[in-house]
Amino acid sequence: MKLRTRLNLVVAGLTAVFVAVLLTEEIQNTRSSVREEIEAANRVASQLLGRLAVIYSRAGGTEVVLQFLQQLGHVRANNIILRTPAGEILYTSPPATYKAGHEAPAWFVHLIAPQTARHTFPLPGGAQLVIEAQPSRAILDAWDDIIRLLAIAVIMLVAVNGIAFWSVDRALAPFPVIAQGLERIQRGELTFRLPPLPGPEAHAMGTAFNRMAQAVEDNVQAERKAREAETRLEERREMALLVEQRVEEERRLIAHELHDEFGQSVTAIRSLALAIATQCKESAMSDAARLISDEAARLYDAMHGLIPRLMPVSLDTLGLAETLENLVRDWQRRNPAIELTLRHELPSDLGPSVTLAAYRVVQEGLINALRHAQASRIEINLESHTDEVNAEHVPERPAESGPQRMIVTITDDGVGLPPGWSRPGHFGLRGLTERIEHLGGHFNICNREPHGVCLIAEIPLVTVKAPMAVTT
Repeated sequence: MKLRTRLNLVVAGLTAVFVAVLLTEEIQNTRSSVREEIEAANRVASQLLGRLAVIYSRAGGTEVVLQFLQQLGHVRANNIILRTPAGEILYTSPPATYKAGHEAPAWFVHLIAPQTARHTFPLPGGAQLVIEAQPSRAILDAWDDIIRLLAIAVIMLVAVNGIAFWSVDRALAPFPVIAQGLERIQRGELTFRLPPLPGPEAHAMGTAFNRMAQAVEDNVQAERKAREAETRLEERREMALLVEQRVEEERRLIAHELHDEFGQSVTAIRSLALAIATQCKESAMSDAARLISDEAARLYDAMHGLIPRLMPVSLDTLGLAETLENLVRDWQRRNPAIELTLRHELPSDLGPSVTLAAYRVVQEGLINALRHAQASRIEINLESHTDEVNAEHVPERPAESGPQRMIVTITDDGVGLPPGWSRPGHFGLRGLTERIEHLGGHFNICNREPHGVCLIAEIPLVTVKAPMAVTT
């Protein structure tokens, strides 16, 4: 049932109850009034007519009383009867001419009529004069008053309910507009706003609705922009990973080209220059040949120093452990004042992605420590771990053998991280973080007590996310 209908029914019910109470009270008052009126009229008529009848009967007998009654006619609210000594009726009051032919309903007469009062006066000679109350005209007047009051009540009921219905309809008129607005917002029309609504309450509701709609629109737009930004960021990450993979592939190819082609060519040039220097008789040409040999040797050394920075060829031939040993040995030779320590426990079946990621972590961490830490000791530790799984808690997971993750730890006793080290611009560390997270691992770097830096990279040996395929 609609709110408008319920309110209208409540107003109509309350009005009807008020009218019913009013009519009930009016009937009670009318009943008391008719009883008092009839009793008073009957008492007066009885006292007056009874004494007159006795006086007339003594003066002239029953005939004189009969003439007196005939001349008197009808007395309101009383019925006068004259009987002979034998009980025959000599006289009865004529019917009332007031509202003749019109009677109140029997149920109303039964409801209003008081107990009938009767007074009997014996006359000289044995005749009797009976005066009894007759409330029919008074009840009829009361009935007419009730009918008139009921008509006024019905008119007022219709008028009041009509005004109430109109007022309720006008007061509730904004509600369908608000409901329609909510439905439009639910359908996605977030730009919809309610027009100004009449009435202070409706106006406040409309204002609150518009504020809510604006907030919803702003939130949806913000969420849409956030999703778009997240999508773009994910696309850029994927593009960065693709670029990084292509760069790694190009580095691999360049390193192999430098090692295989250019290395052999430089070695051949040096050999030819040494042969010319040893066989040539002329000192000038021999010196030039030795200069060419020396330059070729320096070029060869520079090229071999560049190859590990691009992509160690030994990763494909010797493996991660020996490559890291060569890397640490090379940097130890360059920095004899710093103590470098390498410990490793590595499985033999490392994949290419994990191998390259571990190498890049050690390379970047070692170079940063040597360049910025001002350390006297740098420790590098690589170890594999096996996650223990309780078969009772994970019955559907098959038993796994062998290590499941590798932890790379690099610590130093230097000055620690600078205050603004986490600001944007440290692309080496950011690149390592994204590389490790892409493999499903975790990367963390922080200061250690009492001084120094600790770099920890946890790399799953079974990667969560497979690297994107690279087409060359």
